[in-house]
Amino acid sequence: MSKWMPNCRQVRVAALGLIAFGAAAVAMAQARIESITSSIQGGAEVVRIELNEALVAPPAGFVVQSPARIALDFPGVVSGLTHSNIAIDQGNLRGANVAQGSNRTRVVLNLKQPTTYQAELQGRAVLVTLGAVASAATPAPATSAFAESHVDTEQPLQGIDFRRSTDNAGRVVVDLPSNQVGVDIKQQGQKLVVEFLKTSLPEGLRRKLDVSDFGTPVQTITTVQSGDRVRMVIEPKGAWEHSAYQSDKQLVVEVRQQKSNPDKLTQGPGYRGEKLSLNFQDIDVRSLLQVIADFTNFNIVTSDSVQGNLTLRLKDVPWDQALDIILQAKNLGMKRVGNVLQIAPKDEMAAKEKADLEAQAAIRNLEPLRTQSFQLNYTKAEDIKQQLTSSSGSGGGGGSGANSGSLLSSRGSVIAEPRTNQLFISDIPSRLEQIQDMITKLDVPVRQVLIEARIVEATDTFGKSLGVKLGGADLRGIRGGDAGYGVGSNRIAFGGNYNAITSTTGQTDAGGLTSASSQFLSLPALGLAGATPANFAISLFSSAANRFLNLELSALEADGKGKIVSSPRVVTADQTKALIEQGTEFAYQQATSSGATAVAFRKAVLKLEVTPQITPEGNIILDLDVNKDSPGGVVEGAMSINTKRVKTQVLVENGGTVVIGGIFELTETDQENKVPFLGDVPVLGNLFKQRTRKADKQEMLVFITPKMISDRGAVR
Repeated sequence: MSKWMPNCRQVRVAALGLIAFGAAAVAMAQARIESITSSIQGGAEVVRIELNEALVAPPAGFVVQSPARIALDFPGVVSGLTHSNIAIDQGNLRGANVAQGSNRTRVVLNLKQPTTYQAELQGRAVLVTLGAVASAATPAPATSAFAESHVDTEQPLQGIDFRRSTDNAGRVVVDLPSNQVGVDIKQQGQKLVVEFLKTSLPEGLRRKLDVSDFGTPVQTITTVQSGDRVRMVIEPKGAWEHSAYQSDKQLVVEVRQQKSNPDKLTQGPGYRGEKLSLNFQDIDVRSLLQVIADFTNFNIVTSDSVQGNLTLRLKDVPWDQALDIILQAKNLGMKRVGNVLQIAPKDEMAAKEKADLEAQAAIRNLEPLRTQSFQLNYTKAEDIKQQLTSSSGSGGGGGSGANSGSLLSSRGSVIAEPRTNQLFISDIPSRLEQIQDMITKLDVPVRQVLIEARIVEATDTFGKSLGVKLGGADLRGIRGGDAGYGVGSNRIAFGGNYNAITSTTGQTDAGGLTSASSQFLSLPALGLAGATPANFAISLFSSAANRFLNLELSALEADGKGKIVSSPRVVTADQTKALIEQGTEFAYQQATSSGATAVAFRKAVLKLEVTPQITPEGNIILDLDVNKDSPGGVVEGAMSINTKRVKTQVLVENGGTVVIGGIFELTETDQENKVPFLGDVPVLGNLFKQRTRKADKQEMLVFITPKMISDRGAVR
């Protein structure tokens, strides 16, 4: 055996040597690129790609307009160059990049300006002749055809539509008869002109669209037939820019507001890629995705089921928008992991995600449970338990968690211990981590708010009253003379009332003649606000002092001001209702159903009921109910209550004051009492009338001041 082992090792080494030699021989036999050079031949710029053996056919390639590039694919060829980046910087050529794949090598020529090319074989070399580039002395035309025409007969357009994108850009969507229709897009002044070569316009599409109400830069779209082509004129307003892209038979011209930074993406929300231009006819979708990968340096992994060809024309479109257009055209989905883009049909990606989720669900059903305790500091354990189990419809100590809205899994359970304010939760580790995050966010001290209300009641009263008393007496009949005045053979006497007349004429006792009964007119000034009017009296009498005429003037002017300030204040937690009240309960009797009487009570209180809500910006929303009662009169043995109430919702800044309501009352009274006819006599009529004027003003204002409490000292 000892002699056999060395021989066995020698056989193995020999075999490995043969394998390595065979691989090297295969590599030596495979075609490879050996050099890339550039030169000027006959005024044209020629790039020479030298290989170790001649190719059967020239390599296929494509042109990228922005940035200017020419890509050539060499199937079955490897790279024999020492560097993948080759700097040339001659003429229109900046350099070349060489990228080797599994079964091909791609050579990308980086240009200074876009141009055409022609590739041909010359022995073992591939000669790439670059087209001429417009110089500064001979500028290129301002406009060029968006797509060359490849049709021989006129074809009718299928439809014209206008849409508004989410970033307020206007999109003109045209359904072409085929992807071979030529399109020419150019700007003429403030108008954008789109011409469709060798096409006709159906009668139903010959119209002018007024799209100014869409809120985009586009105002009108006019489409007419012009010879053998259809001419569309788009009229935007303001500063604008446009882009266009074609996917198979649909052309989209997008007009948007021009931004201040032209290098920043403006084509759509979320698109931030570098702009590029592409023009392909019936290109394989997988090859088109590879173009995007080469442009972006992303690694793109495509599914085997991604098949088909696509005609695509893009001009100045961000690469991520271009990729989105390609995916939508072929109903493909994309998933990004780092710098790798996975692309597959949407149905296939959905089926794979569903299978992954089902596998994860199966793992969760087999994963061992773990029990963890959570100590709560500011929140009640029972409240957290209700939040964990409410959406699953679970009660008691365990939650089924079958509902997808519950944080507990179908095997999870929770127990709340009120004495120590702890939660004991049994569940799989992934769910316990989610519950831990939720408790960390919920178990925080609740912010508190100090709400102060000031209820100001102001009164302003003014009153003025003027009055007069007029009377007279005749004492001649009482003192032994003749009473009254002669009227022919008769006499007549005057008095304030019947008692005064009978006393004056001696019909009754003289005691009926008093100061009250001798008054002809009694209209004194009224007392206002508890004040007594001032009086002034004058008497006119005869020399014998037996005939009297008495006059009394009274006047009062009262002016009063008052203010009552009530200031309830209360402290409460965020989104928690608080109530504070102060007042009196008045007792009264009421009849019961049996006919007996019982004592009932009615409140007359000052009440503040408030629910604050602190907004993320630091303001405070208040749901307020402010009540100010006062006792009124007694009605049928029961006390009536005068009520003033404000109920509202307001938004107030922290520490600010707002007037949430007010009640203003004005009572004006102007009263005049007079003797008919005599009171209307100018000047002297004032002796026969009483005048009173009152003006009472009452105003109530409610001021609210909320303040968030950051420390305990703010409450004091």
